[in-house]
Amino acid sequence: MLQNPQPVEIRFLDPNTPPHVATLVAQASIAALAMNVFLPSLPSMTAYFDTEYAVMQLSVSLYLLVNAVLQVFIGAISDRFGRRPVLLAALVGFILATIGTLLATTAAVFLVFRMMQAVVVSAIVLSRASIRDVMGEAEAASRIGYVTMGMAMVPMIAPAIGGLLDEVFGWRGSFGLMLLAGIGVLALSWRDMGETKRDLGASKGIFTGLPELIRARRFWGYCITATLASGAFFAYLGGAPFVGSIVFGLSPAQLGLFFGAPAMGYAAGNFLAGRYAARVGINRMILMGCVTGFGGMALLALLYLAGALSPIVFFGCFIFTGLGNGMLLPPATSGMMSVRPHLAGTASGLGGAIMIGGGAGLSAIAGAILTVESGAAPLIWLMVATTGLAILPLIYVLHRERQIVS
Repeated sequence: MLQNPQPVEIRFLDPNTPPHVATLVAQASIAALAMNVFLPSLPSMTAYFDTEYAVMQLSVSLYLLVNAVLQVFIGAISDRFGRRPVLLAALVGFILATIGTLLATTAAVFLVFRMMQAVVVSAIVLSRASIRDVMGEAEAASRIGYVTMGMAMVPMIAPAIGGLLDEVFGWRGSFGLMLLAGIGVLALSWRDMGETKRDLGASKGIFTGLPELIRARRFWGYCITATLASGAFFAYLGGAPFVGSIVFGLSPAQLGLFFGAPAMGYAAGNFLAGRYAARVGINRMILMGCVTGFGGMALLALLYLAGALSPIVFFGCFIFTGLGNGMLLPPATSGMMSVRPHLAGTASGLGGAIMIGGGAGLSAIAGAILTVESGAAPLIWLMVATTGLAILPLIYVLHRERQIVS
């Protein structure tokens, strides 16, 4: 059994020590900002590029797909070459891609640069891996919880800001904000993020590390639970702009205000994970999060069947699902990285890739199945199914751990 890392001193703005929690929050936040700040602008972008909503919705699903593919390699590459150089290079790439989106004049060109923006996912992968590099399993789960709690403020307020920017500057306002944020996070990371991967020469790398990780059954249990539980959120990303603007007739600013509702629950869930994961154990925390998330979607389905669907009901029920995801994702992530601690970066990348890849598929499905005639019903049932199924892989993890102990 590998020992947990020894505590290390962290000094803010010292590039010779591990990154401060403020830097970790900023790194994770820039990825969250790129994910959803522009979503209230999807209807206006559809009109600007003179195309269909399903085409512009690809800016979500294709972004997530590229995001997933990149994560497989980012984590493993950082295990070999280090967290710091890989992250800095990714942030430079994100800045250049964002400039490309601002200059785009056709939907095709925009989508190409939008896919290139996905490189910013490195910030989430490597911020998590750097935490696990210097902390044990339970402590890492708590720290990841606190970091994602700070990060959750971004999806809470970003859609509202994006909606306002759309009304004042048009759809490019959100991408201008991404550009400024990217430059700021790059400068902060350059000054504060010291290297946390100490055994670079001993790293097995992607070709030998991945097979070892793939054979770990508990890794798959944690990974699939996280993928299914968070699936409702990704379906929400793909379908909620349509539901809000077409079904409920909300303006971009109104949609932005409603859209951030799940992040309130997510922040609260992150706080609970940060406060109690080390105390109650990561598996129990994951189980409570799964049940809470499914409860939010089940409540939404019941209210829909009762004829009580409204913007407040639709977006409000996602607060509970956000709460569940906030509770379960930090400990599930820590669990994935702790199955094989020496492959923490690879596990963070591969696990994130599977989560985002599944999310890309669900986001695309959500955008494709929604029509004016169907209303919100297909999206609601899709989210009920994913959150309900999330409990099953965790049951296997619990069974597997009992086998290992005995």
